[in-house]
Amino acid sequence: MTGMPHPVIVVDYDPRWPAQFEALWRRIGGALGDLAAAIEHVGGTAVPGLAAKPVIDIDVLLWSSGGLPEAIERLAALGYVHEGDLGIAGREAFRQPPDQPAHHLYVCIPDSEEYRRHLAFRDYLRAHPESVSSYAELKRGLARQYRDDREKYVSGKDEFVNEILRRAIPPTIG
Repeated sequence: MTGMPHPVIVVDYDPRWPAQFEALWRRIGGALGDLAAAIEHVGGTAVPGLAAKPVIDIDVLLWSSGGLPEAIERLAALGYVHEGDLGIAGREAFRQPPDQPAHHLYVCIPDSEEYRRHLAFRDYLRAHPESVSSYAELKRGLARQYRDDREKYVSGKDEFVNEILRRAIPPTIG
């Protein structure tokens, strides 16, 4: 897939990313109010010291799946465009308004497996700096190799991500 309009670019950790998240958190949280149980900074930009694509990933957890239609309406008032679940059950994607810093916004229903995975992965990396270094090296190599093929970049991380998740989320008994 050549000539991709948005090449995969991984940059060194930027200490401004948490402040960018906070500004987005205030705006999104102000609009969603009591619909949101939590608004979390996830993904590479949420892990201090990790090289990442310079795009803030945000997961909103709703108190109730019944609040989703209202959340879609309130976010639309801010300029977000609902894109559906994009094939991931329990997580709704939104395209950002054009006047905002680069970010991905996902609204998750209670018991969303994807939300749980995002938090477990982030928290594991925050607690294990040796894994942060390994992951950064992998991401940089994949970004060089697959600069114009986002799907291969993402799939190249699968083995590492799945291994971290196996460590971070113990199997349930029963």
